[in-house]
Amino acid sequence: QVQLVESGGGLVQAGGSLNLSCTASGRFSNYGTAWFRQGPGKEREFVACLSRNGDRWLYADSVKGRFTMSRDNAKNTMYLQMNSLKPEDTAIYYCAVDPEGWITMRANTYDYWGQGTQVTVSS
Repeated sequence: QVQLVESGGGLVQAGGSLNLSCTASGRFSNYGTAWFRQGPGKEREFVACLSRNGDRWLYADSVKGRFTMSRDNAKNTMYLQMNSLKPEDTAIYYCAVDPEGWITMRANTYDYWGQGTQVTVSS
């Protein structure tokens, strides 16, 4: 069983920045990793994913150029740096991992999920 603990959410004004963190248990260096989000009244949507050694990544079109995903395998932690935030980025953000190392844009690829952290962007 992999446990994921998120931190870093909060309230920020439009144009501001936040950095989310997610620390995992187990052999993190083997995991495919991703971030998803769910806005109010919306379905969960893909944000970004990053391969086990950081050489492959994907971003949703809505966040390209503004969000950067990274990971530190020595710290068992993945990050989502969010810049130029917009009110439409308001959502609960979830980290997710696949212990077999796969990365895709599909939520069902990932077996383990964090508890979610709220990000609210005011206009």
